[in-house]
Amino acid sequence: QVQLVESGGGLVQPGGSLRLSCAASGSTVSIRAVHWYRQPPGKQREWVAYITNGGNTNYADSVKGRFTISRDNAKNTVDLQMNSLKVDDTAIYYCNAIYVLGSMQRDSWGQGTVVTVSS
Repeated sequence: QVQLVESGGGLVQPGGSLRLSCAASGSTVSIRAVHWYRQPPGKQREWVAYITNGGNTNYADSVKGRFTISRDNAKNTVDLQMNSLKVDDTAIYYCNAIYVLGSMQRDSWGQGTVVTVSS
């Protein structure tokens, strides 16, 4: 199985930056892709970005050009660099790993990290 722990959240002013990190442990070699999601207060969880084993990335339109997802295979981490933050980026951010165990595809979630963008 795969376990995930997010870190890096906090309070930042509009226009500022934060870097979130998702640390994976367990069967990390079985991970096929890692996604970042977020859940704003009172709203449903929404997808933010992903990165595959092959390094392919994709972003939600709302964060494109401001957020960058990257990975460090040596450290088993996937980071989300968030620049030009807006109040609307306030949310709990979760990472989600898609991995293969035997012949089955599974996924694992972290506990989330809180990002608050406010002046």
